[in-house]
Amino acid sequence: MMKKQWMLMFVMGLLMQQALAQVRLPRIISDGMVLQRNDSARIWGWASPHEPIRLIFLQHTYQTRADAEGRWQIRLRPAPAGGPYAMEIDGKNHITLHDIYIGDVWLCSGQSNMQLPMRRVEPRYAHLIAQVHQPEIRQFLVPMQMNFQRPDTDLSSGVWLPANDWTVLDFSATAYFFARALYEKYHVPIGLINASVGGTPIQAWMSRDALQDFPEELKIADHYADPQVVDSVIRKNWQHTVSWMDPAWQNDSGWQATPPWYEKRSPQAMHLWKPVRVPGFWNEPQWSDFYGIVWLKKTFTIPAGLLARWKKQHAPITLWMGRLVDADYTYLNGAFVGNITYQYPPRIYPVAVDLLKPGENEITVRLMHQSGMPWGFVPDKTYALVAGNDTIPLRGTWSYRVGVRMPAMQGQVFIQYQPTGLFNGMIAPLLPYTIRGAIWYQGESNTAHPENYADLFMHMIRDWREKWQEGDFPFLFVQLPNYGFPTKDPNQWSGWALLRAAQAEALQLPHTGMAVTIDIGEWNDVHPLDKKDVGDRLALAAEKVVFGVKNTSPGPECVGMEVKDHHAVLTFRNVGKGLQAKGGQALQTFQIAGSDHHFVWAQARIISSNQVEVWNDAIARPVEVRYAWSDSPVHPNLYNSDGLPAMPFRIRFNP
Repeated sequence: MMKKQWMLMFVMGLLMQQALAQVRLPRIISDGMVLQRNDSARIWGWASPHEPIRLIFLQHTYQTRADAEGRWQIRLRPAPAGGPYAMEIDGKNHITLHDIYIGDVWLCSGQSNMQLPMRRVEPRYAHLIAQVHQPEIRQFLVPMQMNFQRPDTDLSSGVWLPANDWTVLDFSATAYFFARALYEKYHVPIGLINASVGGTPIQAWMSRDALQDFPEELKIADHYADPQVVDSVIRKNWQHTVSWMDPAWQNDSGWQATPPWYEKRSPQAMHLWKPVRVPGFWNEPQWSDFYGIVWLKKTFTIPAGLLARWKKQHAPITLWMGRLVDADYTYLNGAFVGNITYQYPPRIYPVAVDLLKPGENEITVRLMHQSGMPWGFVPDKTYALVAGNDTIPLRGTWSYRVGVRMPAMQGQVFIQYQPTGLFNGMIAPLLPYTIRGAIWYQGESNTAHPENYADLFMHMIRDWREKWQEGDFPFLFVQLPNYGFPTKDPNQWSGWALLRAAQAEALQLPHTGMAVTIDIGEWNDVHPLDKKDVGDRLALAAEKVVFGVKNTSPGPECVGMEVKDHHAVLTFRNVGKGLQAKGGQALQTFQIAGSDHHFVWAQARIISSNQVEVWNDAIARPVEVRYAWSDSPVHPNLYNSDGLPAMPFRIRFNP
């Protein structure tokens, strides 16, 4: 018996040694990958120490040997765009990779507006999505992983997927439209490496080397390098959630009632419910310190003939509930139709036609408010039941009743936001992969402290370029769009305006480009749906920076100011055939100040193809002018002849 056990252990040991000795590839080197054209793309992996490796690709044979630690790397000969191809790799085992294309590879990184998938914008682009069949546009979705101790060498998961009407729903919307625009013009395969995480400040994407000039950030990174600290934070976050959610559910009168409040209520049972207008933020005194759960109801009528037509036509029926702050559980005629646990995604819930009744129907929303202000039903969103071309509006007077009052939920520490974590986990494993360039959409999470963003941003760009060892590869980025409550006071501090200016400073670095989006944001949504214009404008930047096309990207840029007869005269470049006031209206969102630097709203007009005159009769000697300088400027309408908006700016007169 003992002999058999030893024999079994011996065989298992041999099998383990053999498994460890086999050639292994990183996740990103896999079926369906896109390799960078016209460059010496790297292929790398691991094997047993000193193991000979042979690679065959495009009728070329490459040979190398793993080093003492089992690492190996091969540089391929530059090749033009094409595919699909196969690659053979031999060591002690044999690997065949299929469906490989050669084209342009772009790293796509940042926070939620880069991460935002096509699925979230599907209602806006449904017709376009239905027609997607572009196998030469591919995405590799990098999993969210972090490491505060050291850079990772590989990813925990990930596959290359070609774009079709189903897979594209998980593509970054910004990245997909960027790739689509370039592919339609150049017909070159495009690989998108999507490494983005919502809510992240720039520090999370920076290495320790990049943060050497920022000791406070390194101090935070060192703190999280202790695994016990990370475990403790995760545990406390969970405890904070449970300590709020458990009593909220247990003490919610509407949930515990018999029948629960999501059931249809009789008119007699509604006497305790109070009226409220929807949509709208609840800023009244009784709500100023309210946290907990509120139930809301709305009745609406569906004519019998209309419902019969919907059934006959098999019309898709959708309940549009705008955006709700914070979490919702939504019911229709007592049946659960959907929920979202945080405030940002739009509430778009499919509805089975059998849930609807001819005549009176009832919607119930169980709304949780956990922390922060304002809260409620976000204005200027769609609240309606939609079936084909028919819309039943749901705005107006609803009824509400408080289910439970709670203290504010304790704030959580998002570990993935901490310095170096995502660089080590999501960027470092990609560094050997040869890329054409990077596109970047981030900054929202740094608007509270924009003062050092320019330095952080340029340090990150330089560091990524150094670590990729591909020279000053093109780095294209999105300048933040308009977002937030419009302001009437031109002197109100604006973190978003300051951050946009900080982003623009990075244009001084070589081979950088910027997409201006000051006109396509949404004041009430940090995730604006218009991602096609964002991608198209990034593609224009790529044409200029990468392909040498002479265009007017990023749009009109103010480069000079003179003072003539108490008026400021501004000069612009990138105007194309000339400046324009979009819509034919007077120019808006200009501000002007004298020597006291107190700004007032200004009048402005185009006086030549590249000049704008700005004035306010109360300012005798203009010293400074600003344009679109607020979180959410209202209708900034200075454009060039190519339809690109002017960059927000501030400029001072230097006589």
